[in-house]
Amino acid sequence: MRKNNLKRWRSAACCMLLAILWVVVPLRAMYLIPMDERQNDHLKAYGVIYKFLADGQKVYWLLNFRGGAFVTEAANAELISRMAGVSISSISAADWSSILSMIEKNNMEKVTLEKSPKIAVYTPPGKLPWDDAVTLALTYADIPYDKIYDKEVVTGKLKEYDWLHLHHEDFTGQYSKFYRAFSGAVWFQKQKMELENLSKTLGFSKVSECKKAVALAIKKYVEGGGFLFAMCSAVNTLEIALAALGTDIVDKVYDGDGVDPDYKSKLNFSNCMAFENFQIQTDPLASYFGNIDANLVNTPMRRDAKDFTLFDFSAKLDPVPTMLTQDHERTINGYYGLLTSFNRSVIKKSVIILGEVPGTDMVNYIHGVAGKGQFAYLGGHDPEDYSHAVGDKPTMLELHKNSPGYRLILNNVLFPAAEKKEKKT
Repeated sequence: MRKNNLKRWRSAACCMLLAILWVVVPLRAMYLIPMDERQNDHLKAYGVIYKFLADGQKVYWLLNFRGGAFVTEAANAELISRMAGVSISSISAADWSSILSMIEKNNMEKVTLEKSPKIAVYTPPGKLPWDDAVTLALTYADIPYDKIYDKEVVTGKLKEYDWLHLHHEDFTGQYSKFYRAFSGAVWFQKQKMELENLSKTLGFSKVSECKKAVALAIKKYVEGGGFLFAMCSAVNTLEIALAALGTDIVDKVYDGDGVDPDYKSKLNFSNCMAFENFQIQTDPLASYFGNIDANLVNTPMRRDAKDFTLFDFSAKLDPVPTMLTQDHERTINGYYGLLTSFNRSVIKKSVIILGEVPGTDMVNYIHGVAGKGQFAYLGGHDPEDYSHAVGDKPTMLELHKNSPGYRLILNNVLFPAAEKKEKKT
């Protein structure tokens, strides 16, 4: 009897020890992908993480730890990372315990990434004479995405995606206000004809009406739980189109009829997600859309594209803005766009400012909530090309693999993968 009791005791003790080891010691080796200055290729690191998630592997995003490092137990983590040129190192159970202790005691947080988000890029099917920083970043990082355009948006395809990026589009139907400079260019005339034909095919009398429907569908996508990321002119033209849903702000050189003389009284800023009380430029010969942009394009008022600073947030209390601002540098070099910096005076009070030019009215990076979804807007055209112009060659990201500006884009790509938690404030 005593021997049987001893055997049962030993069996119970072994089970208890195994249970303890199960919690303390990982079943597989753990790997750390640093995102500070020791990372060889910051941009491809996001693609590696995306691949782990797509393969069903769990990843932890360590906010404010070593530039926003990642930890994973993926069995092939080391091989995949090294093949991509991404710095990675194995960590022991003791190392992991020490990291968790440090996170608990400091302005840091561990966020679990659960799945790879399905990504759509709203972009015209024809090649235009400028490039999109987001598609460059996704391609370089080897993150898959689908291309969609007006037909897919107005027919309800957006609901199939977790994350939507807007190409540098003009949602007002004014062809980026290129009439004065490029109306005689073959590419401009071709684009105008293609958009007019597409709009008619979709049942709209003119391009501006089609773009209004697209803008409204995008807003509903966000309100339904989607995540939207936009840069450059896609930001202000989307917001302008939403404000002008009930009026006509487009001159006859673009759509064949004139501007509604009472358009100012008919603007509805409650339709907008990020901006309010802004002014609209309806002159077809002007090259800017209004005062959402603090650096008015090609005007005597245009100011230099200044460096902007990222805000520091509480990782535990405000994990979302913390995720969106993870970087190995807190100051981002300035760069131009058809919209360069947002005008602080027209940003809605509900919107969170993520990055600004200190001491000025220039805001370069914002985030907000609309319904069940969220959006992030980033000013400028290309973080590694100060004054990227129509016709310039694409940026070679092989030469900018540690770009802090491009990291902001890729933070947004991973954000929808994060485990959803209740905000602590």
